[in-house]
Amino acid sequence: MSAVDPQSRVLSGMRPTGRLHLGHYHGVLKNWLRLQHEYECFFFVADWHALTTHYEDPSKLEDHVWDMVIDWLAVGINPGAATLFIQSKVPEHAELNLLLSMMTPLSWLERVPSYKDQQEKLRERDLSTYGFLGYPLLQSADILAYRAGQVPVGADQEAHVEITREIARRFNHIYGREPGFEQNAEMAINKMGKKTAKLYRGLRKSYLEQGDEEALETARALLKEQSNITVGDQERLFGYLEGTGKVILPEPQALLTPQARMPGLDGQKMSKSYGNAISLREAPDDVASKLKKMPTDPARIRRNDPGEPDKCPVYQLHQIYSDDEQQEWVQQGCRSAGIGCLDCKKPLIDAIQAELEPIRMEARELEDNPDVVKSIIAEGSERARDEAQDTLREVREAIGLDYR
Repeated sequence: MSAVDPQSRVLSGMRPTGRLHLGHYHGVLKNWLRLQHEYECFFFVADWHALTTHYEDPSKLEDHVWDMVIDWLAVGINPGAATLFIQSKVPEHAELNLLLSMMTPLSWLERVPSYKDQQEKLRERDLSTYGFLGYPLLQSADILAYRAGQVPVGADQEAHVEITREIARRFNHIYGREPGFEQNAEMAINKMGKKTAKLYRGLRKSYLEQGDEEALETARALLKEQSNITVGDQERLFGYLEGTGKVILPEPQALLTPQARMPGLDGQKMSKSYGNAISLREAPDDVASKLKKMPTDPARIRRNDPGEPDKCPVYQLHQIYSDDEQQEWVQQGCRSAGIGCLDCKKPLIDAIQAELEPIRMEARELEDNPDVVKSIIAEGSERARDEAQDTLREVREAIGLDYR
């Protein structure tokens, strides 16, 4: 098994829906830009997930995949710092999904909050499919295939990480108890030397008898420092520590991301389906035109009518793009009718154009060189597959499927 430190590894994916907009940039990509320098990151195009809701019309899927990858690269996601790949290029996701499905209770999938929510929201689609019911399990397979310890999600998606933790725990409990597990664990403890062995046993006792989480973390850190035990022994002792079997699939943690609600042109959340979005490659004239036509406080019918910024969608954008001084200028100017709505919009137009211009330039370069984009994804998919194959080797061995 390769030595993987789950806590330093992040996995995140996006469904390919075509060109991305400012909501994606502020809600997800800016976070990825930070994470790629702090963790070992795997970012993937979730094309199989797209089929769970849009299986009847896959005609635009390929274009959507490449459009999304171009936008990732154009904003600065760096294939030298993160592994970028396409889910369907790594068939191990499907194999792990299948193997996990053998031991995942049906009730666990039916209780995932988004299952009924999505069925309600997408009532016009027939979602009474095996794939749609099982998509949380496919998400779990995505995470567990890379033994990622950190999964960046908003608070509304925490349930998906929680079910992954439960599945990993159940898998380790069923398949992690190799013959002579306790005996092998005790032998591994002795290999660490008397002093360290005593410390480990004390910490394990504190955790198992008193639920001392601090002792658990200290013991985990202690194991990571040990150079005189094998990786297999280390995984065995991680499981022994928690009273389970050998940790084959580590339990991931939700890496909660700040809730970045990007307002659309009408004040609702920015979304392509609402028709209120500005795409990252939107032409400058179209950006300016869309912002000039934005609705404002309905009370401001004439230029000299005072307004209320808190009722105006334009001010919501100022809260993202303007500093305190500029926001104060808007507050006072709007309430006193000292500035008109077009005056208020001008600094916003300038700020958004300045943010988008380097992205547009980079995207044009990538559009002109599709082979470069495909090469980046081919290399990333190969690297991702190597990692997933390591995990699947362990999984097959644990289940007993490694016979020749």
